[in-house]
Amino acid sequence: MTNAARQPSQYELLATRLQKIINAPAAQKSKTALLYKAPDESAEDWAQVLAEIGETDNVTIAYRDDGGVHLFWVVQQDD
Repeated sequence: MTNAARQPSQYELLATRLQKIINAPAAQKSKTALLYKAPDESAEDWAQVLAEIGETDNVTIAYRDDGGVHLFWVVQQDD
């Protein structure tokens, strides 16, 4: 038995970082978030996370010339 908890993968750390940005009150209010890949994050993990975000309904991804990604989303109202 080990006392050490499993360390999160680099992918999990990236996903958690982006989730915090997207869930921030200002982003939720404006329904938009600007994301940038950190220099130490892998391009493969970055591409995978963006692909998964892009599969979400009502989310638009705009790739910026500066390498950033601008997310926009619409919250559907229940009738």
